[in-house]
Amino acid sequence: MKRGLFITAEGTDGSGKTTQIKLLESYLKDKGFEVVVTREPGGTNIGEKIRSIILDPDNNKMSYITEMMLYASARAQLVGELIKPSLAQGKMVICDRFVDSSYVYQGFGRNIDIELIEKVNSIALDGIMPDITLFFDIDPSIALARRIRSTGADRIEQEKMEFHKKVYEGYKKLVSRYPDRIKAIESNRSIDEIFLDVKANIDKILERCL
Repeated sequence: MKRGLFITAEGTDGSGKTTQIKLLESYLKDKGFEVVVTREPGGTNIGEKIRSIILDPDNNKMSYITEMMLYASARAQLVGELIKPSLAQGKMVICDRFVDSSYVYQGFGRNIDIELIEKVNSIALDGIMPDITLFFDIDPSIALARRIRSTGADRIEQEKMEFHKKVYEGYKKLVSRYPDRIKAIESNRSIDEIFLDVKANIDKILERCL
């Protein structure tokens, strides 16, 4: 049995990645693949409990290092409990956020040393990295306003716009640094237009890897 593909979706809050993940899930299922969709932080019973701590607006005294460690802990659980076993069974795994989120939110956003984040997460990742990452590229002020109108703001979303702009610029730097893995998709367009680019990128890696 061939190892499955690990696909991650990244972008600032409100970038539309959740909608595109649902469309991609259906697209891959229609092609006959078994698909597992999960999210970070969360995706497991333990991870969802950690998520509730991280995103609770009442936890506004959380230190940046605590935040980084909690994300890594939830990630370690998700990798060990769900992602690695699913890939070993040949399943397609789509994850809403993964380690790139730590690099941009805790690294570029919180100014935690990237090397420290890499060291902590090298344990959590246990050798797992995405085969392809789709970065949904949209101005953070547009994306965040869209998100807050829809669902309100969690602890991270309540940060000042300066923070979200630093996160966005961090994503742009990662795209430049890892062009073979991270594919930027212009996302201030219609859902159908965006998904055409999603399909094109996924079809390329399916042809190459399967």
